Amino acid sequence: MISTARRTLGLGWPGYLIGCALVALAYFVLADTAGTEALRIVLYCGISASAVPALLLGMRRYRPRWRLPWLLIAASQTVYFLADASFYTAHYLLGITAFPFVADVLYLAHYPLIVTGVLLLIRARTPRRDLPSLIDATVLGVVAALLSWLYLIQPLTSADESVLTTSAYVAYPVLDLALLAVGLRLLLDPGPRPPAFFLLVANLLAFLAADSAYVFQRIDGSYAAGNFLDVLWLAGNIALGAAGLHPTMAALAQAGPGKELNLSPLRVALLAAASLIAPGVLVLENSRVSAGSVNAIAVACAVLFLLTLGRLVVMVSEQRRLAVTDPLTGLHTRRYFEAELPKALTRATRTRTRIAVFIADIDHFKAINDRYGHPVGDRVLLEVSARLRAVVRDGDVLARYGGEEFALLVTDVVPEDVPVIAERLRNAIAQEPVARAERASIAVTTSVGAALADGYRDDPVRIVAAADRALYAAKAEGRDRISVGDRRAAASEHTASLGYLHAVSDLVDRHLSSHSHGRAVGSYARIVCEAMGAPAAIVQDTELAGRLHDVGKIVIPASVLGKPAALDDAEWGLLREHPDHGYRLVRAVPDLDGIAEIVRQHHERWDGKGYPLGLRGEEIRLEARIVSVCDAWATMLSDRPYRRTLTVDEAVQELRDGSGSQFDPGVVDAFLRLHDAGEIHRLPPLPVAD
Repeated sequence: MISTARRTLGLGWPGYLIGCALVALAYFVLADTAGTEALRIVLYCGISASAVPALLLGMRRYRPRWRLPWLLIAASQTVYFLADASFYTAHYLLGITAFPFVADVLYLAHYPLIVTGVLLLIRARTPRRDLPSLIDATVLGVVAALLSWLYLIQPLTSADESVLTTSAYVAYPVLDLALLAVGLRLLLDPGPRPPAFFLLVANLLAFLAADSAYVFQRIDGSYAAGNFLDVLWLAGNIALGAAGLHPTMAALAQAGPGKELNLSPLRVALLAAASLIAPGVLVLENSRVSAGSVNAIAVACAVLFLLTLGRLVVMVSEQRRLAVTDPLTGLHTRRYFEAELPKALTRATRTRTRIAVFIADIDHFKAINDRYGHPVGDRVLLEVSARLRAVVRDGDVLARYGGEEFALLVTDVVPEDVPVIAERLRNAIAQEPVARAERASIAVTTSVGAALADGYRDDPVRIVAAADRALYAAKAEGRDRISVGDRRAAASEHTASLGYLHAVSDLVDRHLSSHSHGRAVGSYARIVCEAMGAPAAIVQDTELAGRLHDVGKIVIPASVLGKPAALDDAEWGLLREHPDHGYRLVRAVPDLDGIAEIVRQHHERWDGKGYPLGLRGEEIRLEARIVSVCDAWATMLSDRPYRRTLTVDEAVQELRDGSGSQFDPGVVDAFLRLHDAGEIHRLPPLPVAD
C-alpha cells in the first residue's frame, strides 16, 4: 500500500509545473510594462534557480541508486542560473549588450557538467555495451555536425570578428553538438522511459533549440533579450525541475532490458532520413554554383545509402530469426520460449484463461548417441521435432529446450485438455520407429511432464519447475509415459528431495577433495550475509545456495572433474554447464526456485565475463555474489587434483586482486573483515559416507 507521504510527494511535480508556468506567464505579461525590469529578472532567474532545489529534493526523497549523475546535473543548473542572473541583469538594468560577456563564460561552463551527468546516466542505464545504439547516435550526430559546420561554424569563422568573439561564437555550436550527441545516445539506449526520462529529454531539446537559434540571431544581429527564445529556455528549466521532483526519477538510472538487434521502423526511417541529408545538402550547395555531374553523384550517393540501409535491415531481420531458431531442428530456442512464457501468463491473466507447459524428453537418448553415433542422434532429433510440430497448433510455442528436451507452451486450455495433449505428444513419437538407415530403424520413446497455470498466481519459474518435476516423475515410473504435475507438492516430497540434493552435494565433494566444500561455502555465505545486514530469509537462502552450489557437477564426467592437468576446450565447455545443471536439479524441488537461480548465477563475474548468463555488477543477485567469493576462498584452500593448495595469505591476495573484476568489491571487503576478525573457520573434513 502506498504511503500517504509518498502520495503527497507524487503531487509535487505537477504543482511545480503549474507554479513555474504561472511565474513564466507573469514574466511575459510584464514585458511591455515600464519599470518592471528588476521584477522580471527575479521571475526569470527564480525559475532557473528553482530547478536546483527541485533536483536535490528529488534525490533526497526518492534516493536514486546513482546519485552522481543528478549531482552533476544540479551543479550544471547552478552554473546556468548564475549565467542567467548576470546576463539579464546586464541587459535589463545595466544596458550592457556586449558579446562575449562574463555570462557567456558561465553559460559555456555548464555544458561539461551536464554532458558528464547525462553520460553517467547512460552508463547506468546500459551496463552492457550497446554498440548499435552508439552507432545510430553517431550517424545522427555526424549529420548534425555537418549542418552545424556549414551554416553556423564556418560562417562564424569567416566573419570579420576578433579572435575572442569568434571563439565564443564557435564554442556554442560545438558544445551544443556535444550535448546533442549525449542526448541522442540517451534517446536511443534500451533503458526504461518513465515520465522523468521525457522531462529530462525535453530539457535537453529545449536548450539545444534555443541555443542554436541564439547563435543565428547573434550572427545576423537580430538578438534582443526577452524574445521568443526565453520561452524555450524557461520551458527547459521547468522540465528539468519537474524531472527531479517526479517519483520516477530514481528509475531513470535503472539498467535497460538490453534488447538485441533493435531496429524498429521508426529508427530505420530516422536513419534513412539522416543518410539523405548529406547528398541533399550537396545538391543544395551545388545549385548555388553550377549544375551537372555533382547532382548525379549526390543522387547516386542517396541511392547507395538507401540500398545499404535496406541490406542492413534484411541482415538484422535474418539475425533476429536465427537468434530464436534452433539451427538443427528449426524449432524455437529455449531463450525464445522463456521470453514468451511471461507474456503468455500476462495475457492469460488479462483474458482469464489458462496456459499449460509440457516438457518432453527423449528416453535413453545418450544410449542412442553412444551406440549409433551423433549423426544418427541428430536424425532422431530432426524426426522427433517434425513429429511434434505436426501435432501442435499453429499459435502454440514449440521449442528445443535442451539437448534432447522439447518444451511446448499451449494457451487457452482447460484442465481436462492437459493429459490429452501430453498423451498426443508422447504417442506422436512412439507410434512408429525412426529410420536410421535404408532398412534399419530405432524405437524412440519420450517421457512427457506437464503443468497447468491459471495466470493469476503463477510465475514462469514455478510453472516450468512443476512441469520439470512431472517429467522426472514420468521417468521414475518407467519412461514412455506422461505425468501431469502440480505447482505445489507435499512437504514430505520437499524434505526428501532436499535431502537427496544434500547427498549429491557431498558426493560431488568426494570426487574433488577431502574437505566438505559445499558445507563450508554455505557456512561462509551465511556469516558474510549476516554481516552485510541482510534479512533472515535472505541469509537462509544464501546458506542453502552455498551448500548446493556445486550440485550440478554430478552430471560432469569424473574424468573431467578429477583431471590433474589443464582441461581442453571441450572439457572446459562441459564444466561450464554445471551451473545450469544445478539450476535444473534444485528448481525441481518445490519452493526452491530462488535458490536455483542463485546456484545458476554463482559463476557470474562482477565485470560481466562470467557464465552462463554473462551478467555483470548488480544484475547478479547479491546471494550469488556472496557465494562466488566464498566458493573461491574454499576452493583456493582445498586440495584439488588440478592445482596446489594456496596459503591463506595467497588466497587473501587473490580475493583482493579479483575485487572489482571477478568479485563484488563490497562482498570481498566484508569477507576479508570477517577473516581478519577470525570469523572464517577452517575447511571441515567430509562426513563419513553412509
